[in-house]
Amino acid sequence: MAGGIGSRLWPLSREEHPKQFLSVDGELSMLQNTIKRLTPLLAGEPLVICNDSHRFLVAEQLRAINKLANNIILEPVGRNTAPAIALAAFCSLQNVVDEDPLLLVLAADHVIRDEKVFLKAINHAEFFATQGKLVTFGIVPTQAETGYGYICRGEAIGEDAFSVAEFVEKPDFDTACHYVESEKYYWNSGMFLFRASSYLQELKDLSPDIYQACENAVGSINPDLDFIRIDKEAFAMCPSDSIDYAVMEHTRHAVVVPMNAGWSDVGSWSSLWDISKKDPQRNVL
Repeated sequence: MAGGIGSRLWPLSREEHPKQFLSVDGELSMLQNTIKRLTPLLAGEPLVICNDSHRFLVAEQLRAINKLANNIILEPVGRNTAPAIALAAFCSLQNVVDEDPLLLVLAADHVIRDEKVFLKAINHAEFFATQGKLVTFGIVPTQAETGYGYICRGEAIGEDAFSVAEFVEKPDFDTACHYVESEKYYWNSGMFLFRASSYLQELKDLSPDIYQACENAVGSINPDLDFIRIDKEAFAMCPSDSIDYAVMEHTRHAVVVPMNAGWSDVGSWSSLWDISKKDPQRNVL
């Protein structure tokens, strides 16, 4: 998912050139790094969902890493993550050999420091996803953080996998301290793994208006160079909602797999400083 505008990092991140297209820790952009770190998984070609206005920027960055393959879904209007993921699910069911592919849903503007741990968690989650579960990855907190939502784990359903007791909004500092001390809460990473059909079925049951609008929008896909254009008028009718609100907070099939992979959503100047190389005076240039 590459549709955000990264307003919290203005003026480094701007509406015309948001943070997912910037390089913050090397030569590649965050979008490019997100795709490149998946290479060991031997997955199919990535589907990138972005704003129509960023289409050529995305195409240029995918071409630079040899991942451009008519695989850019254009959102004519922003409708948050639940509809965006639905578009990817519908398109994947139409365009891949596997009749019901697994979808690994990632934001294009996250940083992962320990890629081995990241890949191990994904491989571990695959078992549950193939059983029809909607897996979310919970980041093991390193400190009390008020800038993230949290996931409270429920009963263990296997090694390093738990049912989800609840999703909670960004807490105040004292509540965040309690969460960390309890060792039952994880940062909500916004990363998911599930079968396309599993997600769409839950979306249909729990948020039928979103499901119907997205189904209508992909009913008349118009290929355009390297881009996948959906029906603008149909998608404009879609409600705007996050996957958490539309599906994950209500489904009975949610599973959380813990991950401790040096994750950051680079959502603030302080988090950018945390992940950046520093000079002897602890300055970041």
